[in-house]
Amino acid sequence: MKNLSETKFALSYINKYGSLMAQGNGYLGLRASHEEDYPGQVRGMYLAGVYNRPAGSESAELVNLPDIAGMQIELDGQLFSLQMGKIVEYERHLALGSGLLTRRIIWRDPRGRLFELNFERVVGKTRGTLIGSRVSIKSLNQSVRAVITTGIDGQQTNFGTQQLMEEKLHVAAGDFMVGHYETIESDRKIVIAAKVAPGGVITAKNRQIKSQVTFDLQPGQAAILEKIVMVSSDLDLETTNLENVGADRRLSQQKDSDVLAILESTALAKLADRDFDWLKREVEKDWAKFWVTGRVELEPKASTVNTDQLALDFASYHLEIMTPKNDPRMSVGAKGLTGEGYKGHVFWDTEIFILPYFLHHSPETAKNMLLYRYHHLQDAKEKAQQYGYSGALFPWESAFSGREETPEFAAINIRTGKRQRIASALAEHHIVADIAYAVWGYFQATRDQIFMEKYGRELLRETAEFWLSRAVWQDGHYQILDVIGPDEYTEHIDNNAYTNYLAVFNVEQAIRFNQDATDFCQRGADFLANLYLPVAGSDGIIPQDDTFLTKPQIDLEKYKQTQGKQGILLDYSRAEVIDMQILKQADLVMLFYLLPHLFPADIVAQNLSFYEERTIHDSSLSKAIHAIVACRSGDVDTAYRFFQEACLIDLGTDPHSSDDGIHAASTGAIWLAAVFGFAGVDTTDVRLHFTPRLPETWQKMSFHFWWQNEKLQVELKQGMIKLSKGSTTELEIEINGKLLTLTDREIEERI
Repeated sequence: MKNLSETKFALSYINKYGSLMAQGNGYLGLRASHEEDYPGQVRGMYLAGVYNRPAGSESAELVNLPDIAGMQIELDGQLFSLQMGKIVEYERHLALGSGLLTRRIIWRDPRGRLFELNFERVVGKTRGTLIGSRVSIKSLNQSVRAVITTGIDGQQTNFGTQQLMEEKLHVAAGDFMVGHYETIESDRKIVIAAKVAPGGVITAKNRQIKSQVTFDLQPGQAAILEKIVMVSSDLDLETTNLENVGADRRLSQQKDSDVLAILESTALAKLADRDFDWLKREVEKDWAKFWVTGRVELEPKASTVNTDQLALDFASYHLEIMTPKNDPRMSVGAKGLTGEGYKGHVFWDTEIFILPYFLHHSPETAKNMLLYRYHHLQDAKEKAQQYGYSGALFPWESAFSGREETPEFAAINIRTGKRQRIASALAEHHIVADIAYAVWGYFQATRDQIFMEKYGRELLRETAEFWLSRAVWQDGHYQILDVIGPDEYTEHIDNNAYTNYLAVFNVEQAIRFNQDATDFCQRGADFLANLYLPVAGSDGIIPQDDTFLTKPQIDLEKYKQTQGKQGILLDYSRAEVIDMQILKQADLVMLFYLLPHLFPADIVAQNLSFYEERTIHDSSLSKAIHAIVACRSGDVDTAYRFFQEACLIDLGTDPHSSDDGIHAASTGAIWLAAVFGFAGVDTTDVRLHFTPRLPETWQKMSFHFWWQNEKLQVELKQGMIKLSKGSTTELEIEINGKLLTLTDREIEERI
């Protein structure tokens, strides 16, 4: 498996690689900041579920915890920094296969002395996280005194906002550095414990506790320092019986001091007798288990460079480290646990782009992601009531509390000098149907009747009730007015095609699973019979909403060349963009992807072409979905171009594309494009369908896919598909429309 590599040190890329090479386990994320400090470098360590609402702020933020990665290195009093002296050799690698981050440097200091420095860092794969780091410093041509200072730095903030109170700093058991912290508003308790080997002189001052270790080295002799850290929170004490409790209920009733004492004793016990090599071996074993089924594996033709494989491995790696595995009180933010973008909030991206990966690899994880929404169902009902609706209106942005977390205003518009009001919380209501779609998708893939009885049917019913109350009777139809679809460059529009069709699907599935609710079913049937649905006109084009096709069109080529940067907002105000045929991402294309059998193939292809001409692809989710729909339409070359461009959203050469964290949903979309696009998987029927169309450059593609209690192994080659599974249970599937039955035998079919 390839490494994600950086072969040149450049300050302009320091935060991008800090995000790309982040490490974690779904509960903790650690940015790949350098051990030494640099101007503008953003350090970051985050725990899933640990949010805080600063004084004067309207929304909660994912808390940036005290730094444990930083080290100050002095060589005969000369501070080590790659901004001084000369870099002779430099390489940094994130081993996606093992989770190990390494950096090797040959450095000549300003006095002409030559050093070799090697850094290693690893993050445990289990909750209650152990983090290990090791540094080796070798003087290649002179004797030197090396001094390394490292510890726990509580001066970290969220871009200047202090989120934590320091309760206590102390030394435990002789050489363990311990910090007790509490979030200022949300009252979360965090304990960080660290030990350094060999031991040094420990001091505490200014929210920092540090150990200073001194080495006297001869030429060729290496100074080696190891550091093991344990990070935990009171959330770790409340993990029993989570399926049936709300997010705000505290299972642990101990006093604050007792909670911190328990966390500390647990941390010290886990740190005892642990060293870097032990942790490294454990993490390697855990990652090896993951990659057995977690990977889409490609075999390119000999003449091609397999950058596609790196992108798919990168996607799977980050999906794994961003997603909590067995705690339904928390979900996945828009930047995972790699940065503070969007304040760590959860969007519709989670259900539509991230959940499917786990649904077909680890269904229990997908179930917990839906339970996160179920536990906040009452909050969603209260939001609906606040706006005069029935049922459940889920927040556009959420965190731990279940309340709406969308800020009222965006950043100041540099052309007008005014703040743009954010309308998403008021009108981007498609998230309600998106969550319902994910509930239905979970049942499709698992046939989990117990989940549907206990949770799913109520989620479907309450989300459907919202649409029944949201629609208004006008001009002989029910209509859904004043909404924002997935395309956020068109706001406050009526009868958005994506929203209306997904609302219909939501109500259909709610009726299916709530047949005993007679009054609801009657009202639902009336809604389905009378809701206005945009259809193709004589020219074959389906209107995205009531007014889009009447708006003026402009030449977008300039902005397509810089997609993802929202460059159009430098030339036009948002109000101007809203009144033109300009799309951030195409709603219709998203609709075609989610409900592929609604429209004839020729209409889909025609609308894909029409709307793509008007789409800038400023959304990181746009290209991968275009790739899927283009592939299903038979245009594999265009689909492959879209796919490769989607892979560059984080991995491309733009030095600032991922400064505040990776694009979490984009990693899920890359996997979707490969599996639901080129492998041709379709899960919208009662049986699984395959219509493969591999790119010409791919000789072979293989992956594991969980479906209705079966773990399938799928192997595709140009002109052939082979499926196998371990059980003897019969499973009906369709391959290019041909019905086949798979038992314990392999099926190999020409395509």
